[in-house]
Amino acid sequence: MDAQSITTKERLAIPRQEMLSQNPEVRSHNFQEVNLGYTKELAQREALRCLQCKDPACIKGCPVNIKIDQFIKLIADGDFPGAARKIKEDNVLPAVCGRVCPQEDQCEKMCILTKKYTSVAIGNLERFAADYERETGQVELPQVARPTGKKVAVIGSGPAGLSCANDLVQLGHAVTVFEALHELGGVLMYGIPEFRLPKEIVKAEIEGMKKLGVNFITNAVAGRSITVDELLKEEEFDAVFIGVGAGLPWFMGIPGENLLGVYSANEFLTRVNLMKSYQFPDNDTPVFNCTGKNVAVFGGGNTAMDAVRTARRLGAEHAYIVYRRSEAEMPARLEEVHHAREEGIEFLMLMNPLEFIGNEAQWLTGAKCLRMELGEPDDSGRRRPVPIKDSEFILPIDMAVISIGNGSNPLIKQTTPDIEVSKRDTIVVDINTMATSKENVYAGGDIVTGGATVILAMGAGRTAAAAIHEKLMGTAGVS
Repeated sequence: MDAQSITTKERLAIPRQEMLSQNPEVRSHNFQEVNLGYTKELAQREALRCLQCKDPACIKGCPVNIKIDQFIKLIADGDFPGAARKIKEDNVLPAVCGRVCPQEDQCEKMCILTKKYTSVAIGNLERFAADYERETGQVELPQVARPTGKKVAVIGSGPAGLSCANDLVQLGHAVTVFEALHELGGVLMYGIPEFRLPKEIVKAEIEGMKKLGVNFITNAVAGRSITVDELLKEEEFDAVFIGVGAGLPWFMGIPGENLLGVYSANEFLTRVNLMKSYQFPDNDTPVFNCTGKNVAVFGGGNTAMDAVRTARRLGAEHAYIVYRRSEAEMPARLEEVHHAREEGIEFLMLMNPLEFIGNEAQWLTGAKCLRMELGEPDDSGRRRPVPIKDSEFILPIDMAVISIGNGSNPLIKQTTPDIEVSKRDTIVVDINTMATSKENVYAGGDIVTGGATVILAMGAGRTAAAAIHEKLMGTAGVS
């Protein structure tokens, strides 16, 4: 079909194009990417489904306001590099966001087609454009403004920090990003498995930022190696952006959590993703030998799905999701749940652990659980789990992964007491500027919101970058 002459009726007749993927029986034994992306033909056909609305509601559903209608039209017209450039006007990590963002709850949820049909696959098209640009070597760097003479420090190289740094360097500021770990990318590197987000893609996106002039320093732990005050006073940075994430794992506070074989999802995924422990002993960092074992992941979010699917790939005979509510209340993306089921993950719903049980050598052997039923909705709007009397049982497991959320990085609070924090220890900011209570210090991402999405963190980084620029150039409040 010709993108210029296609009628609305013809657009509506095109079904949503499914993305190619690895066979579940094959992929559950490897760490290669599950989704294989669109071909050029599939991408153009999917792009033709877009009605090119005069007032695109999908843009309002995107935290960084990507010009969705425009980039999709470019794909329909066959200008794939142009589509990638159009996305990058608002999103510095399109290949990442196209893979891990919950589009079904954001841009695609707002698509007008959802009223009678299925939404345009905006995320799949974003991924296609970014991948095409990278794979064909047609990446074009944006223009960088003349140097302003101002220096900005960005703490953390996750989504918030990267988006903030990218905008600021293009505006002409000298930007240095401080990362605590030995690899750049934050949660994109340590928290999301290779089969969902290949590390080479993250590295390629960051390499482009290096070419723009962003300076990256690894193994620099803010609050230990260097403090916010030292950055401002001794290193003479004009502003600081804090994007350290929420990397402090929560535990359930039940007996037996100190047994051998009990992990937090953070530790488990970091060992596997960043330190490649699945290649032990070729890589130095070991991880629990899951081969032929029973592994239970406690939680129902995307991180829980990542952990249980990782355990399956490490050889677990039974890989369980144990969740205290029903599947309808699980916060994980539908695609991740679907892929997990295809890979043989077993879902044990309406169960809650009471304690972990171990042997004389202090190794985990099981979890004492209680069956639940759903009661009235709680403050989150989800139905509250209620214990069923006398329903305790023992679930035999060799390894447990706790995936019930994360708290805020405590180092900033400990070493910068004049930054106001909330009761949840998140940094308090002005949501319009992301400014903290400390002069010339801004913050965004999970350290402000608690655990959230990549694209929301990026939106916060962009908001902060705009505010920092206005403040440094003396244009704040000038219309």
